[in-house]
Amino acid sequence: MSFGYTVETSKGMDDAVQALEQALKEEKFGVLWDFDLAGKLREKGKDFPSGYRVLEVCNPDEAEKVLSKDKQVGYFLPCKIVVYEEDGKTKIGMPNPTTLIELANDPELNEIAADVENRLKKSIDNAK
Repeated sequence: MSFGYTVETSKGMDDAVQALEQALKEEKFGVLWDFDLAGKLREKGKDFPSGYRVLEVCNPDEAEKVLSKDKQVGYFLPCKIVVYEEDGKTKIGMPNPTTLIELANDPELNEIAADVENRLKKSIDNAK
């Protein structure tokens, strides 16, 4: 069972992030935070040679729906999408919201997570 979704792109990291931000807007998601994890590791003296950025993304309407149903679902929010370099290639990936939401054991939340997952995958595909 795969817990995530990953694609490869010919774009560099900055271009991939920029394309992803635009694609997310089309699905009514916004980037709350763009964290340069590789830069932070290097700042802390770690030898991390490749780029690795974590984008926390949110759609306020969807967040309100799931939090109104079960506040513990907030443990999974905001959604994360990662853009990273591996073997000279740029990759864009995320954990599957449907996999995470299974822990809540609520069919209504599963439906919301499936919709969010499809929209995030569409955004990732459109960004590559």
